[in-house]
Amino acid sequence: MADITDISTVRRASSKDASAPAIGDALTPLTGISAPQWRALTERVAEPNGYYLPEWELAVNASARGRQNAAALGAWRDSSTLIGLVPVISMWRAYKVPLPALVSADPYGTLCTPLLDRDMAEEAVTGILRRARRAGAHALIFRAASLDGAAMKAFTDALHRGGMQPLVLQSHVRACLDATADANTVLRDALGAKKLKELRRQRNRLAEHGAVHFDVARTPGEIAAAVETFLVLEASGWKGQRGTALGQHEGDAAFVRRATSALAEIGQCEIVTLRAGETPVAAAIVLRHQDRAFYFKLGVDERFAKFSPGVQLTLELTQHLCADPAIAMVDSTANPDHPMINPIWRGRLAIGDVLIPLRRNDPVVALIRAALPLRSAIREPARRLIHFVRKSREKS
Repeated sequence: MADITDISTVRRASSKDASAPAIGDALTPLTGISAPQWRALTERVAEPNGYYLPEWELAVNASARGRQNAAALGAWRDSSTLIGLVPVISMWRAYKVPLPALVSADPYGTLCTPLLDRDMAEEAVTGILRRARRAGAHALIFRAASLDGAAMKAFTDALHRGGMQPLVLQSHVRACLDATADANTVLRDALGAKKLKELRRQRNRLAEHGAVHFDVARTPGEIAAAVETFLVLEASGWKGQRGTALGQHEGDAAFVRRATSALAEIGQCEIVTLRAGETPVAAAIVLRHQDRAFYFKLGVDERFAKFSPGVQLTLELTQHLCADPAIAMVDSTANPDHPMINPIWRGRLAIGDVLIPLRRNDPVVALIRAALPLRSAIREPARRLIHFVRKSREKS
């Protein structure tokens, strides 16, 4: 059994198989994928994923903390037609578990659904699985993947043909918005007349600090200014206190500036800002891919917390996206049971971590499957302690 501790070890494992292609044919650096081919694939995908758009993921890969230097697990119809892609890292890097598996790279947004050509999904899945085997892996693990979408169905069908099945390691649901519905109806049904009246009262109070208006930045120039506003707002709140705001880390700030600018060039990013007069009180980054939007992150000025600026911005965003005929659904990409978004967007998406075995009756897969719950059992008490200490500091 190969102990895969990094991508180079995965590649060395492939050389043990005389039938395997050259190392670079199985796994290449993410930057080795042709950007035009990747971009063309995103226009034909079976299931959208704004966080695996090349402009976003290459920016993450270039400078985001802990997310650099991913590899590409791809499938090609011929040398000029990329039909499947998932950025990957080793299981050691993802979980500190030295077992031979490849794990979807974290694109900073909580969605790792692979990109598959909708007209060649079966061929794309077959190619991805083949290259993963040749790289020395015994399993793939897709973290935070859409469980009910076209991509996972294609992988499930391919595994069934080989006498295997995917294993869901953990799952949850998170909020989404049906943007084909009438926004006023959506909000009334979700919040009720009493809550909406209270939010209108808060908005009127906010307007005492200046006329409230909702701005949408789309062009590269507008985006460049709006992203700075977002970074300042995010760092001004609890994320700044915890040291997790994007603007507090040079690499993270560079990633989000590069990604939003590049996506603005092709009309796939918006930054929305709520202002009271000239004062920005909340801002959020929204990605667009095909008929979906993805609510990335929200920053608020907590000096205005009693007026619920994050909620007020989300109400405006709901109106904005429901009025856009190009958008059918919005993924909140939020944590399950998120206290702000869950009461407003009542649709639910099933998301989970999925283990894809690469060989039938493989005992190594059983080891991989068993290792993850054990790791979680060891790490969970430490995570809870850190959370308790953070909360205690915030209260003090």
